[in-house]
Amino acid sequence: MVATASPRSKRRLTREDILPLAEYAAGRQEQRSRIAEIKRRRRIEVGPFATFHFENYDTMRQQVQEMLYIEKGGDTQLEDELSAYNPLIPQGNELVATIMFEIDEPSRRAAALLGLGGIENHAFLDVGGERIRGCADPTRENTSAEGKASAVQFLKFPFTRDQITRFKTPGAQVVVGFDHSNYAHMAVLPGPVRAALSEDFD
Repeated sequence: MVATASPRSKRRLTREDILPLAEYAAGRQEQRSRIAEIKRRRRIEVGPFATFHFENYDTMRQQVQEMLYIEKGGDTQLEDELSAYNPLIPQGNELVATIMFEIDEPSRRAAALLGLGGIENHAFLDVGGERIRGCADPTRENTSAEGKASAVQFLKFPFTRDQITRFKTPGAQVVVGFDHSNYAHMAVLPGPVRAALSEDFD
């Protein structure tokens, strides 16, 4: 199994980073367990049904490996997956989050998402009283023409050098939240999560 790269040394996935299908399959359970622990330290629930999953090189590498394992599309699929997931690897001056709105009951989920149109413009991180807005991926449909929010959102949070310094300061309070009219919820980032995310910065 290929060793985990330092987050600071790996900002992009290449073909050489991806294990051959048979090799990945042989160690898949161990790899999935390792990544599950990494993900646990990089997630936070905000409000009743939203969860921020902060991505990095390791989580995106695992995502590509899993997509190839499940769909078995070979080299053609690999190129597509690299194009899709490389933009979600933080580049040293940002945090990148997949935000999931999870409601099991289909009719409740549809109604809730219909009331959350434009929420991609209302996610933020607050670092020492300074609010950092999430930037939605313009290549994806975040809110439909009918005003229904996607259940999965991909946002980047760009930081200045001063904001990075404050974020990484031991004991700093960082708040994650939304200020959408139908979903105004916030949560304080736990210390272990903030420490893990600090490694995403140069």
